[in-house]
Amino acid sequence: METKLNHFDEKGNAVMVDVSGKVPTSRTAVASGRIHVSETVMRAILEGTVRKGDVLGVARVAGIMGVKQTSSLIPMCHPLMIQKCSIDFEIDEPALSVTAVCTVKTEGQTGVEMEALTGVNIALLTIYDMCKALDKSMEIGSIHLIEKIGGKSGHYVNPQQYND
Repeated sequence: METKLNHFDEKGNAVMVDVSGKVPTSRTAVASGRIHVSETVMRAILEGTVRKGDVLGVARVAGIMGVKQTSSLIPMCHPLMIQKCSIDFEIDEPALSVTAVCTVKTEGQTGVEMEALTGVNIALLTIYDMCKALDKSMEIGSIHLIEKIGGKSGHYVNPQQYND
């Protein structure tokens, strides 16, 4: 079965998808990504000694702000009324990594996958920004959709396990 992309009109011009006829449903998306840091950065995050402040607290707020700005950043995304957004962090001290997990919920006519992915990216970029004075070699990766619930395509769980 061939998937038809609906972000283009019959002339090949990029368009925003018309969702006006769709019935609003509950929608949830969860995305994740990871930043690898040095021992110096990990210690500073854990001890709260980064000069710019509470790294994970600021990254959480930045990620939430990113979720709310997704339609301003991604050209064909619809502006959505976000009803819930959370950014959680998992610290793996031995692996020198911080994983960001973003969960976004809304009741609407289109999904929130791009919002969840944007939230993860902005949270991880904020960690980089706040810690770059200590070490610029941090690496961001493994950004992916974990799960989405709702809409015409139903429930999706990513079959991949991203371990780098």
